[in-house]
This record gives sequence, structure tokens and C-alpha cells, in this order.
Amino acid sequence: MSDMTFERMIQQMTPAIYDSLKQAVALRKWPDGRRLTAEQTELCLEAVIRYEAENQVAEEQRVGYLQQRTCGGASSGAGVSPELAGLARDAGRD
Repeated sequence: MSDMTFERMIQQMTPAIYDSLKQAVALRKWPDGRRLTAEQTELCLEAVIRYEAENQVAEEQRVGYLQQRTCGGASSGAGVSPELAGLARDAGRD
């Protein structure tokens, strides 16, 4: 029986394996086209997240990263063009 643990696997993961797992999660398919099961997807996603945390992957390159938008109640509107700012106003006129 192998003494490979999940922790050890993460520590030994190469950038190429990380990229492959990240793509598999995104596509829900292995490189050979077979679909990932729900359990495989969950384990691959956990491995990708753990790899990113342990290897200080930049936030904007992490799986699931969403760029902060400028809309919403807490937004100052800074950096939004007048054309885009007017879209919300125009949509409410109907």
C-alpha cells in the first residue's frame, strides 16, 4: 500500500499537474475526454485550491476568481465611463 497522502500529493504536485487538474475541473472532463464524476470534481477542485494556497498563486489567477465589479450599493462608481453609468438610468425609464 502506498504511503501517499493527500497532503503529500499536494506538496509534490507540479505546475503541469496543477494546470491539468484545473482544466479538468473547468471542463468537467479528463484530458482524454472522459467525464469527471462528482467525487472526482470535488477532489480535483480541493487539490487545485490547496495547491494555489501553498504556492501563493496570485489571487486573480486562482480558480473561481471574480474581478470586483463597480456596481452595487457599496460602489463609488469610480472608473465607470459615463456611457456605462447611463445604462442603468436608461433601463429604468421603461
